Amino acid sequence: MRIVFMGTPQFAVESLKELINSGNDICAIITSPDKPAGRGLKLKESEVKQFANNINIPVLQPISLKDNNFIEQLKSFDADIFVVVAFRMLPETVWQIPPKGTINLHASLLPNYRGAAPINWAIINGEKITGVTTFFIEKEIDTGNILDFEEVEILEKDNAGNLHDKLMITGAKLLTKTINSIENSNVESMSQKQFIISEKTLKTAPKLSREICEINWNNDVKTIYNLIRGLSPYPASWTIFENKLTKENIIIKIYSAEIIEGEHKSEIGTIISDKKNHLYISAINGLISIMEIQPEGRKKMNIKDFLIGFREIENWKVKSKKLLFKKVSSS
Repeated sequence: MRIVFMGTPQFAVESLKELINSGNDICAIITSPDKPAGRGLKLKESEVKQFANNINIPVLQPISLKDNNFIEQLKSFDADIFVVVAFRMLPETVWQIPPKGTINLHASLLPNYRGAAPINWAIINGEKITGVTTFFIEKEIDTGNILDFEEVEILEKDNAGNLHDKLMITGAKLLTKTINSIENSNVESMSQKQFIISEKTLKTAPKLSREICEINWNNDVKTIYNLIRGLSPYPASWTIFENKLTKENIIIKIYSAEIIEGEHKSEIGTIISDKKNHLYISAINGLISIMEIQPEGRKKMNIKDFLIGFREIENWKVKSKKLLFKKVSSS
């Protein structure tokens, strides 16, 4: 089959490679326009374009997906199907073009975790199982008929980064399998309504805001731990350290941590450290042991290196609008 492939980040590159290696005819690649990045604001190509530069396939980078010239170009490729992986929402005038439809690969087990950040939210919510789904694109985002899916286990120490990589590889193989089934007329689509008991029970995956990424130390340690790993390595969870004497504030990003469960007598949000090897922050039902950290304006580092350069840690506390300084006593 002739395929127009649409995608932008590394997650999409793996699928594109798998489709090409499986002998599919990729007649065009659509990706996002080059964007200014870094301190010098030099134009940066998407990962999909960087990969496409080394293969002889036309690359289109439309600013508007509704542009008439772009739509005419799409039609001229005479593709059987469009394949979308981690790209923008398509207008109906685009996804209705190919005779065999437009399919999407989504990094969750639909209908749960529709939205922009399914990998992050699955970990944040403490899921043990997630997966990837292929489905036909329809008018409402992530709601089309399901073609196939594959489950992936979420391990206790998985973060968003390594779960992304597992889903990327599994998704690429599932997408190729789906394309082969469509080509051989050996696929039956399933309405997502079959999997919905109640709309109220569906879990969603909205875009991650700065507020969502702030740690609420009033939560139990498991919830905080899941937030930290669900946001690592990007965009990263954060909190504020405040000097109790000078009132200086420092924004701290936390990339990895461990849980020390158990009762304690410290106020919630207390910083506990031996000034050399460990830094704990108290929460409900235990302590969070910080392993990897990044103070504002500095590089990411392990906790030992942080403590070497951060003097008088005993003068600091956690500051947060979400934090109600209440005492937790042992029973």
